[in-house]
Amino acid sequence: MRKLIAWNVMTLDGYFEGSGPWQLDMHGTVWGEELEEFSLRQGGEIGTLLFGRRTYDGMRDYWTKKEGPIARMMNGLDKAVASRSLEAANWANSRLLKGEAAETVRALKQEAGRDVFVFGSAELLATLMDEELVDEYRVCLAPVVWGEGTPLFKPASGRTHFTLRECQPLKNGGLILSYEQKSV
Repeated sequence: MRKLIAWNVMTLDGYFEGSGPWQLDMHGTVWGEELEEFSLRQGGEIGTLLFGRRTYDGMRDYWTKKEGPIARMMNGLDKAVASRSLEAANWANSRLLKGEAAETVRALKQEAGRDVFVFGSAELLATLMDEELVDEYRVCLAPVVWGEGTPLFKPASGRTHFTLRECQPLKNGGLILSYEQKSV
């Protein structure tokens, strides 16, 4: 069975996005050679990228206009979007998952191949957390406090305990953290 790995950049106070959609300027505080190398290395582990509809639309609109190794990776990977409202998935190598997110992601994890990664997609991630479908959480902690925005972890998810697997400091002050959910 494939693992489901969540990857996000997050502020020190827990936001993965600012108060407006796609306000992601905290990425600039951690982006550099080290995070680019990490991203490309991590890309080699990805069998399928999983998105909610809003993240899928934003990522498609952004990456189809970019060039370079990260753009080639993002545009070339297999992608799945969990959505009740999307009619078609038209980004290269994309497919639409129909039905309840938890059920379709369980089936996605059963497919052969490398692991499934979910980027962004906080609403979808909350559903997957509630269903205990996430096997690993990777977070790049950006050294900035925003005081407002969209939290990565939703209050409705309740208490969740984690075990630290790995910690990689970046020269620019960011930290790449890898956690597994701990059984309590």
